[in-house]
Amino acid sequence: MWTYNDNEYDETPEEYQGFVYVITELDTDKKYIGKKFFWKPKTLPITKKRKRRVKTRVESDWRKYYGSSKEVQQLLEMKGSDNFKRVILRLCKTKGECSYYEAKYQFDNDVLLRDDYYNEFIGCKIHSKHIKK
Repeated sequence: MWTYNDNEYDETPEEYQGFVYVITELDTDKKYIGKKFFWKPKTLPITKKRKRRVKTRVESDWRKYYGSSKEVQQLLEMKGSDNFKRVILRLCKTKGECSYYEAKYQFDNDVLLRDDYYNEFIGCKIHSKHIKK
């Protein structure tokens, strides 16, 4: 289960694209900061009734997601999901906003310099037009 503002969070809000999160391993208190989108694009094919492909979106696998870190995924298989706490730090209205705040939280917490984080790299390319001000 995800938590947000100390409450369980299970809704997929239409107005938000995604969120920035921290996953904490409860045994060691080691963390991973990342982002996840609520939606993924889907293209519907041409059919007899539909002359053109239609681009739409469907809900992603965010409810079952435990980060892209291979180390965290291996630990999840070994120790089980009960050994991890998943917290949403911020809901984001755009993908650019997600990228910005993911990098901001990672830099603010020095995730690459500290041993209590699983993060191994910070990747970002963000344009000011993609962030709601």
